[in-house]
Amino acid sequence: MSTTPNTSMTTSHEPSCKVRAGPHEGPSSPAGKRPAPPCTLVIFGAGGDLTKRLLMPALYNLAVDGLLDDGMKIVGVNHGARETGAWREDLHTSLQQFAADKASTFHAGKLDDKAWDWVAQRLEYMAGEFETDDTFAKLKQKLDQSPGGNVIFYLAVSSRFFKPIVEHLGKAGLLKEGEGGAGGAGGFRRLVIEKPFGTDLASARDLNAHILSYANESQVYRIDHFLGKDTVQSILAVRFANALFEPIWRREYIDSVQITAAETIGVEGRGKFYEQTGAFRDMLPNHLFQLLGMVAMEPPNSFDAEAVRDKKAEIFDAIQPLTAGDVVFGQYEKGPAGVGYREEPDVAPDSTTETYAAARVYVENWRWAGVPFYLRTGKRLAARRTEISVQLKPVPFRLFRDTPVDALTPNVLTLRIDPAHGTSFDFNVKTPGPVMRVGAVQSSFDYADFFADQANVGYETLLYDCMLGDETLFQRADSIETSWCAVDDVLHPKAGGAIPVHAYAAGSEGPAEADALLARDGHAWRPLKPAAVEKK
Repeated sequence: MSTTPNTSMTTSHEPSCKVRAGPHEGPSSPAGKRPAPPCTLVIFGAGGDLTKRLLMPALYNLAVDGLLDDGMKIVGVNHGARETGAWREDLHTSLQQFAADKASTFHAGKLDDKAWDWVAQRLEYMAGEFETDDTFAKLKQKLDQSPGGNVIFYLAVSSRFFKPIVEHLGKAGLLKEGEGGAGGAGGFRRLVIEKPFGTDLASARDLNAHILSYANESQVYRIDHFLGKDTVQSILAVRFANALFEPIWRREYIDSVQITAAETIGVEGRGKFYEQTGAFRDMLPNHLFQLLGMVAMEPPNSFDAEAVRDKKAEIFDAIQPLTAGDVVFGQYEKGPAGVGYREEPDVAPDSTTETYAAARVYVENWRWAGVPFYLRTGKRLAARRTEISVQLKPVPFRLFRDTPVDALTPNVLTLRIDPAHGTSFDFNVKTPGPVMRVGAVQSSFDYADFFADQANVGYETLLYDCMLGDETLFQRADSIETSWCAVDDVLHPKAGGAIPVHAYAAGSEGPAEADALLARDGHAWRPLKPAAVEKK
C-alpha cells in the first residue's frame, strides 16, 4: 500500500473571522495564519533554564514564522541587577548553542539573524524580587505603556513562588482587565502557570482557590508542554478525521491501551527537585493523564476550547481512583547505562524516591468500561520513547487451528510521539508459499517522509494560542483537581503504608514487578527498543 503526501490543505482551530493586524516588518506569516495581537509578555524567572531552553527558542520560532506582532514587548523579571544588553547576549549565546546541537529539540542549525534581531530589540530586563511590593510597583509603571493594554504574565519560576506572585499581581491591580474583558478593546491580562500545579489534591485545590481569588478562570492558562507537541495534537486528527478508526474506538473492539513515556537520561543534576517530586507526581496525573484524555475523550462537537476541555474533563472524572494494587514504583540502580539514583548529586544515600512508575487505570464510562489503560514512565530505561499503543481484541483462532500457526499477532495501532514521529499498525498476512502460514507485518507512516522537519520545542503553539486567547490546550481547574483526586489514595495510602519501591538496573526495561502487573491480566508491555528496529 502506498501513500502520496498531500499538504495542500491544512486545518486549524482558529476563528474563521478575519482580524485586522497592523503592519508587520518581520517575516511574513504562513498562509491562513495571522500574527498574534500586540502584547507585553512578562517572564518571571527570566534567568532560569525554562526561559533559555524553551521559551526563548519558541519565541524565536514564532518570529521566524511571522506570528508575532511588531508591537510586542518581552519583559524579563529576575533576581539580581543586570543590564538588558547582557541578558540579550546570554540568551543569544544559549540559542546558538541549542541550535547547533542536533540532539536538542531546538535544532535550527544557523540562527536567522533578522529574526533574532527582531526578538532582541523587544527584550527588556527588570531586576526584582518576586515577593516585594516594590517589584510590582515598578512593573506597573512599565505596563502602563503596554501596547493595547494586553499583558501575559508567565510564571517560569519554582512552584513556591506561584502564590506570592499572583497575590502581588492582584493587589497591584495588574490582573484587572480593561473594559471589554479578555481580548476586548481595553486589553487582556493572562496568567500562564507551569507545573507542578500542586503536589496532591489538597494543595491543588488550595492553589486554585488562591489564584481564583485574584483572577478569573478565563485568565488562567495552566500549561502542559506535552500538549504543545504536534504529534500529541494529531491524536485528535487520527481519531476524528478517519472513518477507519472511530467506529472501533471502544470497549467492544479494543483490548487494552498502553501509554509510555520512557527516558534514557537520569535526573541530570535535578536531584533536589526529584527527591521532593518523584516520577509518579511528576508525570502521571498531568502528562500521561493528558495523553489518556486525548485517547479516551468522546468526540466534541467542535474544536472550540470549552467543547474539547469539557470532553476531557468527563474522562478525568470517570477515572476509577487508583489503589496501591494498581501501581508499581521503581528506582534505578547501577547498571549498563550508568550509576544508580542514590549515587546522583543531591540525592539521599537511602532515598526511596521512585524514578519509575507504572499504573493500571480504568475509565468507568460506557465507551471504556473494562478496558485497562497501562501507563508507565521512568528514567534510565532501555530507550527514549513516548508513544501510545492501542491493542485490538484478538480474532477467534478456530479458523487457524489446523495450520502451523501457534498464535496470531495482536493488531496494535501505535502513535509515536517522541523521538520518532509517526504511526504504525501491526497486523497479520499470509506468508508466500503453498501452505497457509500467517506472518506478522507492520505498516508505518513517518512524519519525516511527508512533512519538512521543523525545530519545534513544543511551546510555540501554546504561546501563540495564549496570545490569541485559545484555551483548548490548557488545563481547567476542575480537570486539575479530578486528576489529583484519581491518584490521591496512592499518594496518601489509608492502609498498608508507603508503596514499595523496586530496584531496576539503569538501562533496563524497568522493574520485574511492572511486568507482573500486566501479566496478571494476560498482557505484556511493548518492548522498549528503538523505533527504527521495529520497521519492516
